[in-house]
Amino acid sequence: MKKPTPKKYRTTNWSTYNRALINRGNILIWFDPKTLWYAQPQGTQGRNQTYSDTAIQCCLMIKSLFRLSLRMVTGFVQSLIRLCGLSWTAPDYTTICRRQKHIDIAISYEKSRKGLHLLVDSTGLKFLGEGEWKRKKHQPEYRRQWRKLHIGIHAEKLQIRAVQLTTNNVSDSQVLGDLLDQIPPDEQIDFVYTDGAYDTKRCRWVISERQAHAVIPPRKNAKPWKDKQARYLERNELLKTVKCIGRSIWKKWSGYHRRSLVETKMHCIKLLGDKLSSRNFDSQVNEIHARVAVLNKFTELGRPRTRVVT
Repeated sequence: MKKPTPKKYRTTNWSTYNRALINRGNILIWFDPKTLWYAQPQGTQGRNQTYSDTAIQCCLMIKSLFRLSLRMVTGFVQSLIRLCGLSWTAPDYTTICRRQKHIDIAISYEKSRKGLHLLVDSTGLKFLGEGEWKRKKHQPEYRRQWRKLHIGIHAEKLQIRAVQLTTNNVSDSQVLGDLLDQIPPDEQIDFVYTDGAYDTKRCRWVISERQAHAVIPPRKNAKPWKDKQARYLERNELLKTVKCIGRSIWKKWSGYHRRSLVETKMHCIKLLGDKLSSRNFDSQVNEIHARVAVLNKFTELGRPRTRVVT
């Protein structure tokens, strides 16, 4: 039996998408003269902050985008401010480092008008240890440490809607509830696509609590559950279906292959750096949030629209 011919896709809005790719490097996008660069007086005891959260977030996003160190960010941002003809001053690197631990990064996104199709996956990010070449040459080191990144993206808009950074000993299924809680309660979630690591009772319970449908393939060694609740009976029927028609046919029929979009987004995050530069956990969280803000901003500028070429 011959394999089916792979489909060919063509971008239908290339001119618009091409302008969006050019605008990703436009300095004016990052330095709008109307931006509130300096912090407003709080009217409380103690010294007021000099720079607003928007200014610190801008510096962190530029740090992630160009993969700069904290000291380089100060000089880089100051030079960009001068090129834009603004009278601002750049935050000192010590200020950026201190504020990075406590700032609340604002991540922009476009709300779904219809039901949200959420694609969920996780990956690892190293923050301590030598590179892969030394590991292969001189065997693994005990000092290598990792963080685990969990994200959920909008299948249509391709924007990251939920993000969670944890230690590497936290399983995927433990974090799914926190990811769904980041979606506003008034926004309907229709489907949640995940891999077999989320095939647990807790995951299916939190998905059903949001009135959503779970598209989760059962594990290869999965057994029927004895619980008689509807959400668990549905999973048992899915297990029978997969055994009957085959896993590949079920994936094609259910649209499970859309989950590859979240793996592509993971690759985009790692293009901004496959290693975390911060050592403090709170700083690492905001480092990831800054990357997510950059990627959502890029997607907001424009994305390709493709169709199948017959």
